[in-house]
Amino acid sequence: MTNPKVNIKEIKLLSDNWYTLHRVTFDYQRKNGSWKTQSRESYDRGNGATILLYNREKKTVILTKQFRMPTYLNGNESGMLIETCAGLLDKDNAEDCIRKETEEETGYKIGEVKKVFELYMSPGSVTEKLYFFVAAYEDKHKISEGGGIEEEEDIEVMEIPFQKAIQMIQSGEIRDGKTVILLQYALINDLVK
Repeated sequence: MTNPKVNIKEIKLLSDNWYTLHRVTFDYQRKNGSWKTQSRESYDRGNGATILLYNREKKTVILTKQFRMPTYLNGNESGMLIETCAGLLDKDNAEDCIRKETEEETGYKIGEVKKVFELYMSPGSVTEKLYFFVAAYEDKHKISEGGGIEEEEDIEVMEIPFQKAIQMIQSGEIRDGKTVILLQYALINDLVK
């Protein structure tokens, strides 16, 4: 934190029930040179990684479907969300994390992965940086049914034709930001022809 236009005055812990929520009070120097005191809440849940598995030969992608309470509270009637495989880094680096999450959630043990970018998904209030990956998969890479190994996870693994996945964005069946970004990346870069 080296921006000379920002002077943090106070960081107050509001909650550490699940992850941490802080209220940060700071002075910010505006374009006209004046200083203004501001206060923002910042939710820190750690950084994460996500991956799109694609198969060029079959023209398919692997996605997951699971219940997401925040979407249920915000108008998603079933609370179910179709997504790319993802997970928090915890103490892993991004590539190790996504390999582990892929195996746990989808049942596929993948070879080479390609990092395509790092993005802040909700920078107005969440500190999380998400690392985006893509990887080819084949049927022979499937080593288990997936579905998550943690007690609270209940994940459905879906192999979907790529063009159908693109249509599902249009129809609103796929509404998860990271998933839309990776599907569009695959479309733009002709990963699945």
